[in-house]
Amino acid sequence: MIPWLLLLPVARAAEVVGVPPQLQPNYAPSASGSWKCLDGSKEIPCTFVNDDSCDCPDGSDEPGTGACPNTYFYCRNEGHIGANIPSSRVRDGLCEPECCDGSDERPGVCENTCVQVGKEYRKKRAEELKIQKTGAKIRSTYVTFAEKEKNRLEGVIQTSSQEIAVREREVARLQDIADRTESLSAAELDYKKESPLYQSLIEHRDALNSLQREHKKHLERDKTLSEILDALRTGYNPNYQDMAVLDAVRGWEYLAGLPHINDVGKDASTETEETEDGEKSVSEPEEVIPEGEWTAVQLEKDLPKLLKTDYVSLLLEHDEHIRTPGEGSMLFELSNYLPDVLLPLYDDFKDALLGWMETIGVIRPTVGVSTGRCNSTHAQQALNDAKNSLRKVEKEKQTAEEDLQKLSDGTTFGLQGEWKKLDGTCLEKDLGDYTYEVCLFGASKQKPKKGGTTFNLGKFSSWNPDAEPGTPEYYQKQMYTKGTKCWNGPERSLLLVMTCGTENVIHTVAELEKCQYQFTGTSPALCLPVSPEPNGHEEL
Repeated sequence: MIPWLLLLPVARAAEVVGVPPQLQPNYAPSASGSWKCLDGSKEIPCTFVNDDSCDCPDGSDEPGTGACPNTYFYCRNEGHIGANIPSSRVRDGLCEPECCDGSDERPGVCENTCVQVGKEYRKKRAEELKIQKTGAKIRSTYVTFAEKEKNRLEGVIQTSSQEIAVREREVARLQDIADRTESLSAAELDYKKESPLYQSLIEHRDALNSLQREHKKHLERDKTLSEILDALRTGYNPNYQDMAVLDAVRGWEYLAGLPHINDVGKDASTETEETEDGEKSVSEPEEVIPEGEWTAVQLEKDLPKLLKTDYVSLLLEHDEHIRTPGEGSMLFELSNYLPDVLLPLYDDFKDALLGWMETIGVIRPTVGVSTGRCNSTHAQQALNDAKNSLRKVEKEKQTAEEDLQKLSDGTTFGLQGEWKKLDGTCLEKDLGDYTYEVCLFGASKQKPKKGGTTFNLGKFSSWNPDAEPGTPEYYQKQMYTKGTKCWNGPERSLLLVMTCGTENVIHTVAELEKCQYQFTGTSPALCLPVSPEPNGHEEL
């Protein structure tokens, strides 16, 4: 009898009602037939377990009854998935949907529907897994887009930094020219303009302008003449044997590199190439352009820019260049070798000598500043244009840095930047007399179909404020606030609730409270990759 009695508590403990399988070993009685509360506070007879009387302070002795408050009952739900319900709902006469096996009530009260429920659950789960797998593939393209966008922004930042350095030097150069131009008198500038180099540059500029003007005239005439000759070539009747017309056509065909109109379609013995009209033209050898000369494309593109050169600024730069001492010129600066006490005497002697040389006409008299300041408008305009260009590049760099920060912080566009692809994507839902629209990370609107006022439902302000940033729940809700104020009510606002789906779409629109709207929809951006469970199944 003793061996059988020892086995009885073990068999009973393995079947404690309301206890999950992983906790069943904790309910095995001791050799003396007693059992210790799970919190270790006291030891009671094993017969006190599930006797509908709360004996342990932590309530662990009543997992299968509702005797102890704040405890849970485990439903095995064989054929489906086990579940926990509050013990207060055990033996209350109601069949809990979480317990499809009916174990929360006395035998015969609730039907065991776990086979059917489990079948439906697995079917639904398979559909959800299929949607999530498809959505995850689409989401991966969003992540790839984000990576490419990061690389692009990093390239913009790097290029902008280099361009800023170049433009800063240009601004400094033009600032120096503007300052020197401002300090020059009009007479001094006029004198500098008498430089043969400057005069030659102006003459070359005027000549180029004239050539460009005449070239454009010739191009227009050539175009008109070509149209006339093409019309003659395709429209004349060779049967009339008009030799003058025939010679004109033959000459035009030779000049334009075209075959004779009567030979089009025949095999040509010479090397030809097809034109856009399907005809064949004689190929011409490529023209070899001497080094330093411009091509036709360069003349068309760069010549207008060259002709707009600020020659006054160029003159001042040239003047500064030739005034810059060359290597070894310090040897001829006598003042660098004189003692300080002799410098005043040297300066007086130099001034007297220069004055004498001016008197006898050896050197030109120094131009005074009393004739007024020169016009520095061109130099100042060039400086302003350079500063504006610098500010534009600096703004581009700042914008790229801000966009990169948003893309990398993990909170604005998702942990992997998956939402960046959808930035500005607008979703619509027709309902009644209105079309409801939300542009992700932008604004939401209520637009009437038959004319009327469009109401602003709010602009994007944040993700889910009740969830931790970076968690899946955080990206399932978007808040749109500060919309158009309702009459005698609050400002309109929108809560956008999204779940995993294969499309970016709005499914439902509801006004939960006055002027407070809720949209529900789906997006692939919320479809995380499916990860396998330890038992080999895939987990949502």
